[in-house]
Amino acid sequence: MTKIDLDQAQAQILHIFNGIYPMSEALEKSIRQHSKLTKFNKKAHLLQFNQVNKSIYFILQGCVRTYYLNDEGEEHTSWLLTEGELAISVYSFYSQQKSFEAIEALEDCVTLELTHTALSHLYQQHLEFNVIGRYLTEQYYIESESKANALRMLSAKERYQELILRKPQILRRVPLGYIASYLGITQSTLSRIRAKI
Repeated sequence: MTKIDLDQAQAQILHIFNGIYPMSEALEKSIRQHSKLTKFNKKAHLLQFNQVNKSIYFILQGCVRTYYLNDEGEEHTSWLLTEGELAISVYSFYSQQKSFEAIEALEDCVTLELTHTALSHLYQQHLEFNVIGRYLTEQYYIESESKANALRMLSAKERYQELILRKPQILRRVPLGYIASYLGITQSTLSRIRAKI
């Protein structure tokens, strides 16, 4: 894992944000002041069940999964997230209510963290940041809708092929059981699909 310091992490996120909408020097300074580098070891939780999600994490290195428990207490993976993506429990973060899902590091992770309080401050003090926030929110909902549509309309094989097309590295980074859960199939079904491709 390449070592990332706070300046590098902030430069990376500012580059991405500026690609969405040009930021003022004041906004860049404020983001630097309010963000921090946070590291998680493999298997550590960024968020536990019934905990309020108080921070949003921009993944710089590593892989995480978001998961929930069904009525039988079985884990179901809802998101598999890697570099350049945001780790968040949307309902809990924006409502500041207890989360029904958990976020777990599948690898050692380096993230840039913004608290809910800091994000609210950025929105209130820097109007241009609302454009960036809206864009990121739209991208999340597009991805969420795409995933929901895939579960409704695509076959298990098609869902697997779409996943490896979008995230080919996921197979060597995530246990097959979590991938199967994310795709809404059993691990044995996933093994059969992989054997035929």
